[in-house]
Amino acid sequence: MTKKVVLVTDYTWPSTAVEAAVLQTVPARLLIAQVGDEDELLRLVPQADAILTCFKKVSPAVVRAGEKLQVIGRYGIGVDNIAVDEATRLGIPVTNVPAYCLDEVAEHALALLLACARNITHYHQAIRAADWRLNAQRPLFRLRGKVLGIIGLGKIGQTLALKAQGLGLKVIAHSPSLDRHIAQQLQVDLVRLDDLLEQADFVSLHVPLNPQTRHLISAERLRRMKPSAILINTARGGLVDSDALAQALAEGWIAGAGLDVFEAEPLDAHHPLLMQPNLIATPHVAFYSEEALVELQTKAAENVAAVLLGRRPAALVNPAVLNLPRWSHLK
Repeated sequence: MTKKVVLVTDYTWPSTAVEAAVLQTVPARLLIAQVGDEDELLRLVPQADAILTCFKKVSPAVVRAGEKLQVIGRYGIGVDNIAVDEATRLGIPVTNVPAYCLDEVAEHALALLLACARNITHYHQAIRAADWRLNAQRPLFRLRGKVLGIIGLGKIGQTLALKAQGLGLKVIAHSPSLDRHIAQQLQVDLVRLDDLLEQADFVSLHVPLNPQTRHLISAERLRRMKPSAILINTARGGLVDSDALAQALAEGWIAGAGLDVFEAEPLDAHHPLLMQPNLIATPHVAFYSEEALVELQTKAAENVAAVLLGRRPAALVNPAVLNLPRWSHLK
């Protein structure tokens, strides 16, 4: 039997052995891109029956060039790097892994929050410079009773809410599509976005990136936040206007920020944002744990394998394709 071909555009873990094992059930073999830029993908995709992608862009041109493509799978939750509209137009299912790193991202958001609130990195650097003064980073304030505003109360946002409540934080959220009964069960107050920004001591972002949410945190909205507030972003860099945030940190509109994601990754080393001493940054690692990686690789590959075997995947981003005769068996 001729094996199907799954083009892997990129990955950030040591090996694709997990995916390869899952896809043996098809059977399918992996074709690993070396660079993952559009030129290379355009050369490779005509061979592919499927694509697995992490961060590289699967552009409309790449989708159109995939004459044999049956499915495009994302390693992760967001699909802003995939031309989903073009895939849908061509009748190609797009899959993702919507729930695999709930604890990891929630814990990372909390870690950034705590590091900012307690000035951990500044004290660390001060001690290395032989500065042991208690008042070097004053004032600090107790977390209990402070307000955490979560924008996007999906699975990760809900996980964060529960963990934050364990620290004594009061949680409010802006999540228009959320069932209010879920918020009530979580003991979270749902509020308007502007009200959240004005009330919260910490604002944590947990929404997908799309045309409606790009630069959701703009200069205008940063100015609505308390001067003592801290912004946390472990979702997508494009949710925040980087230039506006750099100005906000430099001019004291807000007290600080903890970022795991940026509009451009890697961000230029001389970007004004990275020059701000009240920024704590990590390199898009919130999703990572050894357990989460195995889960991600397995679920992403299982989604692709399901479509190639004529089955409905566990997570389908564009269910409209199921209305096409070619996919009627997946309903």
